[in-house]
Amino acid sequence: MGAVSRVAVAEDDVDMRTIIADALRKDGYRVVEFGDGASLQRELAEPSDGPLALVVSDVRMPLVDGLTVLRGLRDTGSALPVVLMTAFGDEVAQKETSRLGAVLFNKPFKLAELRETVRSLLSQTAAVVA
Repeated sequence: MGAVSRVAVAEDDVDMRTIIADALRKDGYRVVEFGDGASLQRELAEPSDGPLALVVSDVRMPLVDGLTVLRGLRDTGSALPVVLMTAFGDEVAQKETSRLGAVLFNKPFKLAELRETVRSLLSQTAAVVA
């Protein structure tokens, strides 16, 4: 079995971030948490402990929003899997997320569905790498 996947969870709501991070840790991932998009951007630019395998991010966050982080990744040619979450399921966010090849979850959502999406995206990435 390969190395444990490192997953970023960026969410300004501490309770929501903790719930998601804890669930992903139970699934066996190494989770690193961020309270805003700027911190996530710094980690993506200069990983503190190895590369990230996937990002789960809120759309609306302080400093830098999740769509801006996603656009930045795609602008650099990165195909890193990204799952965005929003309580404001506006059409612009849905279209932009889809165009940029990410998955969008509208809050509230079922944690089990998020966990399954993360597992699925990481298994697809592993299959491409193998």
